[in-house]
Amino acid sequence: PVRQLLIVLGLVATAYAAALLIWGDSPRTSLAQLGWAAGLQAASLCLLNYGLRGLRWRFWMAQHGRHFGLWQGLRLYLAGYAFTPTPGNVGEAVRGLMLAHQPLGARQSLAIFGAERLADLLCLLLLCLPVAGWAWTQGLLQKAPLWVMVGLVAGLVMAGLVLGLAYRFRHALRRRLGWLQDAWACLRVRPWRWFALTLAAWGAQGVAVWLICRALGASPGVLMATGFYAVAMVAGALSALPAGLGGTEVVLTGLLVAHGTVAGSALAITVLTRLLTLWLAVALGLLALLYSAAIARDIRLR
Repeated sequence: PVRQLLIVLGLVATAYAAALLIWGDSPRTSLAQLGWAAGLQAASLCLLNYGLRGLRWRFWMAQHGRHFGLWQGLRLYLAGYAFTPTPGNVGEAVRGLMLAHQPLGARQSLAIFGAERLADLLCLLLLCLPVAGWAWTQGLLQKAPLWVMVGLVAGLVMAGLVLGLAYRFRHALRRRLGWLQDAWACLRVRPWRWFALTLAAWGAQGVAVWLICRALGASPGVLMATGFYAVAMVAGALSALPAGLGGTEVVLTGLLVAHGTVAGSALAITVLTRLLTLWLAVALGLLALLYSAAIARDIRLR
């Protein structure tokens, strides 16, 4: 898996650099525009995001009888980010399975992963609301091509059908997908805690995106930049592509252009955003994984 991840990293880095060279500024120019101060501030906010979500994971692990110290828990959580470039981020579900001492069962590990994704989705959808209001007032929905509107309606109808079927056969689903019931059990315990941690985590990452936008001359406010990022993240998740690659970038760039940002600058903002919000986490995850397996020996890779 590590070797495949390195291949993915190389391909993505090449694609990002090529996109900047063809449609935007050079990578060096984009980094120079960002500057050290804004870059460090944005990176610090991204690290805060990882830390808050790591605390959330540590609390849920404690519910399943796995208690860790603060730094050990955060390190073990970070190690899971090494597997983020997988469809739907499902690779992160192996966090509990890799523990060398008292690893979680597959059902428990999936339950915590499911709770993480549900909590993330709820808070991201809340952060999308300013963008929905902006799109409505700007008439973007009315001006959208027919195929976009048909796709939106079809998606809403399908979502309604899925929810209806899930409710109709909820008892059978609980028997067959017991880990979903366990995921809800995680969410029922002190919901204010995981909600506050999750909303603060994604809000911090949204502010990081705003700092990048401001440094590169784009004009969205904090709420709008956070909303653009949230919409792009939800779109990337729905695409089921590894870490939302492609879908997230296209949506974020498109929203920035629709808001009045020059295409080249929008692309540079998107690339820098993904480097700090995704690939920084993957790099830290690889370091934490190797340290945990080779030195701390509280993770096993086989």
